[in-house]
Amino acid sequence: MFPESAYTFINHETIPRVMKLGQAYELAVKTGIKHDPRSKEEIDRVLKEAKEAGDEAKESEKYFDEERLWNPYADSRFSWGDRDAEVSRVLWGIDIGTGEMVLADRLREKGERVDAVVGHHPMGLSKTPFPEVMWMQTDMYHEAGMPINIAEGIMAPRMKEVLRNVMGSNYNQAVDAGKLLNIPTMNIHTPADNCVQSFLERKFSKEEPKRLKEIIDRLMEEPEFRIATEQNSPPNIVCGDPKGRCGRVVIKMTGGTSGPKEVYEKMSQAGVGTIIGMHFPDNHIDEARKHNVNLIISGHMASDSLGINIIADVWEKKGIETVPFSGFIRVSRN
Repeated sequence: MFPESAYTFINHETIPRVMKLGQAYELAVKTGIKHDPRSKEEIDRVLKEAKEAGDEAKESEKYFDEERLWNPYADSRFSWGDRDAEVSRVLWGIDIGTGEMVLADRLREKGERVDAVVGHHPMGLSKTPFPEVMWMQTDMYHEAGMPINIAEGIMAPRMKEVLRNVMGSNYNQAVDAGKLLNIPTMNIHTPADNCVQSFLERKFSKEEPKRLKEIIDRLMEEPEFRIATEQNSPPNIVCGDPKGRCGRVVIKMTGGTSGPKEVYEKMSQAGVGTIIGMHFPDNHIDEARKHNVNLIISGHMASDSLGINIIADVWEKKGIETVPFSGFIRVSRN
């Protein structure tokens, strides 16, 4: 869908090629697929089912979102703008509303280059269908030792609950503002969450902490968590004793949003001792405590920022500058 090479060669000189907005967006999704916790076979199955659904829709002359044919993440979409416009500088924030779009326009008025506004959390075309990505949690729970039939059985009702909650949302508010201000808008959610999932899984598989406090220490090695701590938002042990032993550690950073609270009983039975997540509702903490599963909140903004930074670093290598705002902590590892 886009060239692998970021460079063209003219007169034996290597000149960075300016990417187009659509190419940058597709590169972000491709990076998310590379870090997806599911198997390639499972991702291929999702795309195959999308093709079958598309064929059925075509036959019955019903609407079908063509992006599903190559993008397995319903919570990430290029919602508005010219995909062929060149891009060298974007604003990227965690949550995007009308205020963020007006801020982008104000920066343009002051002479700043803003080629697009990129959000993390779902908006526009991705807002209402985003609960679909929660199904990937079933594979994550299965990988942790939960029987797949149980994982699927407890996930289905939770997905329906989240869908009911978003059906009434004002899903296009920020995008409508972008249209009026002529600012392209997109959001990249699960691809970025996949990146932080992969990063922390590799980190903790190498270092294998023994006590809960050691998990906090390991998280604090990364600048996003140190900066968030300086902003009074440190990682936190919300269930368990800092001196207590971790047991088997599982990372839960991707999959849309919080899963079902019933997961903790099943994870305990599967031998999981500690779960690290961006955030946990109170009823999850109560349930985890009941089944002696330790919970550590890594921090929502810090964790989201770590995942976004991995994609922003890929963009940076292609000549795209990412300006952080709306809660995003930009740290380059290039």
